[in-house]
Amino acid sequence: MDDPILVRRARIARWVGLAQRVGYGLLGVAVVAFVAGFVTGFPAAAVAVSVAGLIGACVVLPPAIIVGFAVKAAEREDRRAGR
Repeated sequence: MDDPILVRRARIARWVGLAQRVGYGLLGVAVVAFVAGFVTGFPAAAVAVSVAGLIGACVVLPPAIIVGFAVKAAEREDRRAGR
């Protein structure tokens, strides 16, 4: 894999995978905090964790998903072009 474009694309794909795991993890934390808050009468800490998780997921996930689609499209185009 000496092609600098393929090396850069692989590096970006690794970062995208990490960002998606973090984003979905934050979403999971928000859901768990919401359920825990629902069960316990919504204490301030549960609300704060839930909101922070949602905000974090909204910041991290959309760019990661879009760049992930772009990387996959570039790989598909390379395969179709026979590279």
